[in-house]
Amino acid sequence: MSAIDREAMEYDVVIVGAGPAGLSAAIRLKQLDADLNVVVLEKGSEVGAHILSGAVLDPCGLDALIPDWKERGAPITVPVRKDNFYMLGEAGQIRIPNWPMPPLMNNHGNYIVSMANVCRWMAEQAEALGVEIFSGMACSELVYAGDRVKGVVAGEFGKNPDGSPGEGYEPGMELHGKYVFLSEGVRGSLSKEVMAKYELSKGKEPQKFGLGMKEIWEIDPEKHREGTVTHTMGWPLGKNAGGGSFIYHIDNNQVYIGFVVHLNYENPYLSPYHEFQRFKHHPMVAELLDGGKRVAYGARAISEGGYQSIPKVVFPGGALLGCAAGLVNVPRIKGNHNAMLSGKAAAEAAYSAIEEGRAGDELTAYETELREGDVGRDLKKVRNVKPMWSKYGLLPSLTLGGFDMWTNTLGFSVFGTMGHGKSDAAATGEAKQHKPIDYPKPDGVLSFDRLTNVAYSFTNHEESQPAHLTLKDPAVPISVNLPKYAEPAQRYCPAGVYEVVEEEGKDPRFVINFQNCVHCKTCDIKDPSQNIHWVTPQGGDGPNYPNM
Repeated sequence: MSAIDREAMEYDVVIVGAGPAGLSAAIRLKQLDADLNVVVLEKGSEVGAHILSGAVLDPCGLDALIPDWKERGAPITVPVRKDNFYMLGEAGQIRIPNWPMPPLMNNHGNYIVSMANVCRWMAEQAEALGVEIFSGMACSELVYAGDRVKGVVAGEFGKNPDGSPGEGYEPGMELHGKYVFLSEGVRGSLSKEVMAKYELSKGKEPQKFGLGMKEIWEIDPEKHREGTVTHTMGWPLGKNAGGGSFIYHIDNNQVYIGFVVHLNYENPYLSPYHEFQRFKHHPMVAELLDGGKRVAYGARAISEGGYQSIPKVVFPGGALLGCAAGLVNVPRIKGNHNAMLSGKAAAEAAYSAIEEGRAGDELTAYETELREGDVGRDLKKVRNVKPMWSKYGLLPSLTLGGFDMWTNTLGFSVFGTMGHGKSDAAATGEAKQHKPIDYPKPDGVLSFDRLTNVAYSFTNHEESQPAHLTLKDPAVPISVNLPKYAEPAQRYCPAGVYEVVEEEGKDPRFVINFQNCVHCKTCDIKDPSQNIHWVTPQGGDGPNYPNM
């Protein structure tokens, strides 16, 4: 427990993060027992402010949680009407037919949505049931009682840049719970802490990640095809990295343009952001966007390890939910349904435990349900797609992965369960083994520089606070990463946070522009020296996504 004297509030369940997993848990707890005291703490300025997802939503999670969501006016109104898959070359594309694809890849019955707006609606449903939701309340510390997690510290404001209390310092509060649910999303700082403390990943494959970047465009109405879903692979990444794109036609003449780069790439000169900007100059994409305008931008990491990388999801006093546990189905590019199902399952386990008079123990029923229930079955069928892509490359993995998914629909795999091998940080190669990549200069029409685009994420951080991007050893970026890896933080960050400044007659300096950070966590994942540790800034800071 912190040495700072803080007031404390007691709850039955404390939930960190108002994403689809945390809100589903809150709603389900109150459905089961209206008298349970449940609180949700959200670091964004409002619910949805830090939510970024593609997103094509499989409604099965919401069907299980709120069966009458349509009648309740959920902002889920654009059904998928057409599914396209393309393999891109630099100047053209080949359509991949839908018929060879396993049934699980079919988007029939799914919806194109803004998950930020879905979460705002879910928060309304939760509050109507009596859930307390506090936005702008970053959870900066865990509170322990012996070996169990007892609660969190939330709402600490006003620290000086050196971490000391400033003139208007507010120590925040401790919120204690019989159980604490961590639904922070990918690579949350509290989740990272409990995973290390309780060795939750012991015996599991390393988690793998991708960096997803997204822009919202308003396009010419004559080109808009509401309900059309397009995915591409191939150019511009080629052999440099795995990944692909999505183009989703939502309503109001808008399209979601997104690009995902798997973070296990070797070439430290690769810039995922500039690959995304180059992608928009492909003739097929450029023609769609011609005459349109970009209205929003954002980025976030995506968990891609799947079934074999799911850590133990329970610890004394709490549980990991949603992307904190890594529940994305990579070939389907979907995780929101599993996030909702995980929140529902964790809530049911906690409700049963509290009914039995328990508190602070491990919710083993949740662990069992997650692995053996709908979420586990969903992820087990596709468990080999990501390792195949990493091991064999794009084209062979399409054939082998498709075959494996087909056989898994019958309940078996000839490949068993493949491993991932290295972490994404360890996969980074040395600069001397690779050539720099000469990216075209953004034209300001289809492609944009990072700082210009960050303005469209509406990101803001109070500059007087401590930097939330911390270095374990301040010397490493210049003494190790620069000579060995050409300091890749300059390139893998999609917000231009990191710079190596070289001035005549002076040693190079590593500069962290934390005000630009969009909270994607890529630096925490990809830094080859694992020297960067992302922690939460003070509450309310960061991006303010409108309709992501």
